[in-house]
Amino acid sequence: MEWCERWIQLDWVQAILIMAGAWLLALGANSFVRRVLLKLVAKTRTDLDDQVIEVCKQPAFMTILLAGFYLASETLSLPEPFPFIVSGVVKSSVVILWSMAVGRVAMLLLGWMEEIEKFRLVQTRTMPIFEMLAKTLVVGGAIYLFLLAWHIDVTAWLASAGVVGIAVGFAAKDTLANFFSGVFILADAPYKLGDFVVLGTGERGCVTDIGIRSTRLLTRDDIEIIVPNAVIANTKIINETGGPHAKERVRCTVEVAYGSDLELVKKVLAQAADSTRYLVKDPAPRIRLRELGKSGMRFQVMGWIDEPVLRGRGLDELNTAVYNHLRAAGISIPYPKQDVFIKELPPRRD
Repeated sequence: MEWCERWIQLDWVQAILIMAGAWLLALGANSFVRRVLLKLVAKTRTDLDDQVIEVCKQPAFMTILLAGFYLASETLSLPEPFPFIVSGVVKSSVVILWSMAVGRVAMLLLGWMEEIEKFRLVQTRTMPIFEMLAKTLVVGGAIYLFLLAWHIDVTAWLASAGVVGIAVGFAAKDTLANFFSGVFILADAPYKLGDFVVLGTGERGCVTDIGIRSTRLLTRDDIEIIVPNAVIANTKIINETGGPHAKERVRCTVEVAYGSDLELVKKVLAQAADSTRYLVKDPAPRIRLRELGKSGMRFQVMGWIDEPVLRGRGLDELNTAVYNHLRAAGISIPYPKQDVFIKELPPRRD
């Protein structure tokens, strides 16, 4: 037993025992994950947890081995600078392993959030932004921990980076405002590609592109309008396609002379609405007497078109049909008249 105690007291024997223990512990942890943990998470509704465990399994195995290697090196009482080098290499290896794992887990989480409707901020169009942000955070954190592993003071660097960040923020405040407005527009979704919108400044057009910096509208005159997202975020937006369906109601207002038969007028206006191609049958057009005006009775014909892009053609056809049907039925459309009476002519000079 004495020889056994003497052997155990030797530094290199202790180092070997520590490495062997670390190896067995790593194998045991790997077996536990494979036989117990993976079977438990397999019963969940999503496979996200399975993928996360698969990603973290190998880094955990290597971390246990590296920890054993570090403890074994500590028992050897190596001369300087070997302990510093071993510590730096082990810590750097752990940082690299887990940085790669965290990056992969972040991509898995973003992919899962993209598929879930309640995470409206993460969408297909915003995915590159979040991927770039995740990679930046992971790489930045890895570099910071890597420098700490080698006892490099990063306080001055962080202070300089903060000053530079403030300067860049002031210089690019408009760009940053458009960027964040674009992210919130994509997340809040006040409109989408193909929608017909009317801005508070009066522009109306079809949304052809929603970018990070600006939104592009194509008007009915085939003119493209590029509006910065910061402007759109602070203005009133009327989304003509944003209701429960793409249909839109159009109105034709017309006056008929007093004394006209109201039932006949409504019948003629209904026939005019039914004769058009662009007004849909469901919902059916409606006729309303809106006002008893100064010169006539004001009626309004209301009908639905299939989509906002047909508004111009639908109104043109409806106005034409209303005029022709009233004229054919002999119903008078009043209009302002002005009579000029000449009381006295100036004397004629020969």
